[in-house]
Parts: sequence; C-alpha cells; structure tokens
Amino acid sequence: MHGTHWILGVHITDRIGHVSEVQTVLSKYGCNVKTRLGLHEVDEGFCSKNGLIILELFGEEKLCGELRDNLAAIKGVDVKEMVFEHPE
Repeated sequence: MHGTHWILGVHITDRIGHVSEVQTVLSKYGCNVKTRLGLHEVDEGFCSKNGLIILELFGEEKLCGELRDNLAAIKGVDVKEMVFEHPE
C-alpha cells in the first residue's frame, strides 16, 4: 500500500453491546492500524450508545481487506472506506 492512504469509517450502532467483538478484530489486526480515532457523543448526563471509529490502515492490502471485512461482518457495524492513491 505504498503511496496509498486507506481510511475506514466504522459506525457502531450499539457501541456497548458490540465493543468486545470490535476490539477483538482491532487487536487481531493491530499492526495494520496506523491511526485510530474514536468518536461518540458524550456530556455530563449522556453517553451515546452509537460510536464512530476512523482508522488509517497500513500494511499488506490483503490483511487490510480482511480487517475491513471482519469488522463489517459484526452485527450493528457499518464500514465505509476511502482510498487515496498518491503517485510515487
């Protein structure tokens, strides 16, 4: 993936209910995650059950595809991807 930025948006509709499955997949492919940003709505009286994780991937395209597919296979998880190619 040299010269490529592969970004995944991972929307979790039941963050608390699916956290262990999502974390298991992220841990399995931890060496393929260059950047991870977690977002969810929270304030003093409220913590949203929905969440969004932005991932910047690194490494072999096959493994990054497996990561994407394994996350997408989890009930309540929707995955979108963006791929930006850069000339060498």
